[in-house]
Amino acid sequence: MDWLLQQLINGLALGSIYALIALGYTMVYGVLRFINFAHADVLMLGAYAAYFVAPAVSSVVPLPSLTGAILVSLISVIICAGIGILIEFLAYRPLRKRPRLTVLITAIGVSLFIEFTCQHSAVFGADTKPFPKLLPEHDFHLGKLVVSSNDLVVVVTTLLLLAGLWFIVQRTKMGTAMRAVSHNQQAAALMGININRIISFTFGLGSALAAIAGILYAMKAPGIDPLMGVQPGLRAFIAAVLGGIGNLPGAALGGLILGLLETFAGGISGLSNYRDGIAFGILILILLFKPAGLLGKATVEKV
Repeated sequence: MDWLLQQLINGLALGSIYALIALGYTMVYGVLRFINFAHADVLMLGAYAAYFVAPAVSSVVPLPSLTGAILVSLISVIICAGIGILIEFLAYRPLRKRPRLTVLITAIGVSLFIEFTCQHSAVFGADTKPFPKLLPEHDFHLGKLVVSSNDLVVVVTTLLLLAGLWFIVQRTKMGTAMRAVSHNQQAAALMGININRIISFTFGLGSALAAIAGILYAMKAPGIDPLMGVQPGLRAFIAAVLGGIGNLPGAALGGLILGLLETFAGGISGLSNYRDGIAFGILILILLFKPAGLLGKATVEKV
């Protein structure tokens, strides 16, 4: 029982990170109906933004500390939101009326461009860099259970961001416009909604979530490098499909389920080497038996 509870705690923390990344995928898909594969690289850029910003912030606010971590995160979020909007403006907006396959290939190209540009640049480099400590780290012991303060921060931050995202989408004018554009772009435009503005806002918001996910992921990882977003990005994409691509609660649910399954598999002798296989096996099963995902609804698309 102690082992089960410990793995549950670890799985919730990992699944929360997947959920944050998956939300970015599903938001863009909900509005534009394509997968932004460069989203995982924005996660990497968020971690690097915090890496470069932290020394400057530490000269004003001591690190590790809660105030310093919030300030570093806010600056990184602003940087990545701007990068996401720029990517949409330069790479995706000119192709908006082209076939979706064209946009999908472009998204893969943008992802590779970011990864290999960062690898060969003098600023980033291909070597692994130690991520600075933003928050004090403590371990809380509950009997035989060990709960890391970083895991608590990950779970609490994810819950707060999910609540904030739900409020934006369901209770604000911008969120109403996002849902209108998702349902029918042409009708939304006829009602006076600025489509470009809504799509840019969606990319900015998704990139901001990716930046926070990148920082949380880097706090648990041994170091950061230009390819650090590939594996969590793929898993978050699987989580989005598992929960129902285009469905925000589904993306969160899929992330939590995938994180729990990976963690439990990693703790069982003989299965720890098959964590990737389990994740992609889930993707195949979902596509075969329930393509719309756990919370998604099957729709008929006219061609």
